[in-house]
Formats: sequence, C-alpha cells, structure tokens
Amino acid sequence: MDKRAIVTLVVDHLTAELETVAGASREAREAATHEDARAEDKYDTRATESSYLADGQARHAAELREAIELYRVLTLREFAADEPIALAALVEIEQRRTRDLYFIGPRNGGVIVRRDGVEVMVITPQSPLGRAMLGRRTGEAIRLEGGREAKIVSVS
Repeated sequence: MDKRAIVTLVVDHLTAELETVAGASREAREAATHEDARAEDKYDTRATESSYLADGQARHAAELREAIELYRVLTLREFAADEPIALAALVEIEQRRTRDLYFIGPRNGGVIVRRDGVEVMVITPQSPLGRAMLGRRTGEAIRLEGGREAKIVSVS
C-alpha cells in the first residue's frame, strides 16, 4: 500500500478538523466579546467561559497545524522484512484470525483513513500498541493490552 497516499489522507483529515476547530474558535471568541455576553451581575460568567473555550480551541488548532506540518515533512521509506519497526512503518498484525493495518505516525494517533477499501489506523510510538510494536520485526509476536497476543504479519 502506498504510504504517501496514507499520509495525504491523514493530512486531509487533520486539515478538515483544523477548519472545524478554527471556525468554532472564531465563534467562541465572537461570543465572548459580543455585547450580549456582557455580565449582567457578578455571577454571570458567559463571556469568561466563552473566552476559555476560544483559548482551548485556539490551542487545539495550533496543535493540529503542528501535526499537519510533521506529516508533511515526514520521511517515508520502505522497511525490509528483517528491519525493526520504527516511525513511518506500515504494520499489519493478525489476532484471532483478523488482520489490521497500522501506520506509525508522529502525532494524532487514533485517526482512521480508508485507502482502496482498507482501513488504516494511525498510532504513535507513545501509544501502548506503538510501544509494543517498536523494535519488533515481521513474524514476531506482540502482547496487546489485556494480555492478548498478536503476530506481526508484515512491515513496509
């Protein structure tokens, strides 16, 4: 499977999320500064709450921009069958006769993209599954959370 296409799908997903978050941040900022948000008494905290929300969304937007840039500059390479798993590896594992495909990315684990009808989940080296995979090779077994075991079918 083409890793560059997977990274493009991840960047597209993060860009769409960024647009949503940036729009929500603008709306919250406008709500915080709108004249209707002016406190009617000392217990009215609508403007303050809207301001906190806008700040949080602005931080999230900055994190998304950073993640997008990390994916754009990510060096992609093919892994030989005997090479250990590392950042930018595409890893297929099998557990209970089910095969799953994972891309080890620098940020935003949990993003799922679909390429040629196949789902690929992004995981990070910091995630439990990512930590279990790093340094392993094709054919090795890994222990998953809950004590289950899975086999590494391929690394590319």
